[in-house]
Amino acid sequence: MAAVRILAGTRKGAFILSSDERRKDWDVSGPHFPGWEVYHVKGSPLNPDRLYASQSNSWFGQHVQRSDDGGRSWNPVGNLFSYEGMPGTHQFYDGSLRPWEFKRVWHFEPSPTAEEEVFAGVEDAALFLSKDGGMTWGELSGLRESDSGPLWAPGAGGLCLHTIVLDSLAAGRIFVAISAAGVFRSEDNGLTWTPSNKGLVSEYIPDPQAEVGHCVHKIATHKTRPEVLFMQKHWDVMRSDNAGQNWYEISGNLPSDFGFVIDVHAHEPDTIYVIPIKSDSEHFVDGSLQVFRSRTGGYEWEALINGLPQRNCYVNVLRDALAVDSLDSCGVYFGTSGGQIYASADSGDSWQAIVTDLPSVLSVEVQTLR
Repeated sequence: MAAVRILAGTRKGAFILSSDERRKDWDVSGPHFPGWEVYHVKGSPLNPDRLYASQSNSWFGQHVQRSDDGGRSWNPVGNLFSYEGMPGTHQFYDGSLRPWEFKRVWHFEPSPTAEEEVFAGVEDAALFLSKDGGMTWGELSGLRESDSGPLWAPGAGGLCLHTIVLDSLAAGRIFVAISAAGVFRSEDNGLTWTPSNKGLVSEYIPDPQAEVGHCVHKIATHKTRPEVLFMQKHWDVMRSDNAGQNWYEISGNLPSDFGFVIDVHAHEPDTIYVIPIKSDSEHFVDGSLQVFRSRTGGYEWEALINGLPQRNCYVNVLRDALAVDSLDSCGVYFGTSGGQIYASADSGDSWQAIVTDLPSVLSVEVQTLR
């Protein structure tokens, strides 16, 4: 029988939730690293017991932890993230210049082809690669040292590289998203990079159609059709049909096109999920928690509310806190700032809160174990 494992990072530790393929009853393990912010926990697609966790604390700094037994035990691995060469400066909120400074890991992306390889997206925004299971890290400096690097400025959450998408069909193609710089594409395993933001319009920056400077919150794709990308931007839900060369809006009938999360159904490349938030100044759902699903690749959206609170609900769902499993009946999962994790075993038609009182959830990843 297949099983599902949820890896949740929260403001006060990591939690691992496990169930069988029915996804009705859940065992909860944690908190791991109690009291620490855990921005992200991610498992290897080649060895699901190999997990990486980003452990952060304002007093004690950043640590990378690795488990080789599915989270039963953890060991610290390499934690030296050094920018190559003379790092130089980037812009700050007020336009002043600030030196590049490593703060924390926002996102891990283990390689689908080499078990010991794992990418890390960090703040201040840069991409790192380990080829020895996280013991040592080297910067793929062509991204940060590109012509636009000095123009990058932080979003409200910091200058963070928060999303890494490894193209499942085009060898060497990588997409990353940076807040607040935009999307960047590499065709040579991260050596060189091109901005991929044509079609994005951001009214809050001096040049709304600038090549860089857009606050992209998340991008997602389907492994069978990786040239089609979906984006949740600061405002606007967007789509690209040509590997990020051009984008167009698909917000359609959404009640708000502001949000943080977006993901794609495991078996239906045109079925996508978002969770609209009220606005960029009010980071919460407007009293009613609703997941929206499009089965047409955008434009046409339906609200999925069965089992979700519809009164007096004012939670937020952050950019890495939505995920799907790959069982035949695709499961969808998300975590909230109120400490709830909701699960749907039927592609979003109905929901249940599988935990209700965790610390504020920062990230949710799902492993399908067969």
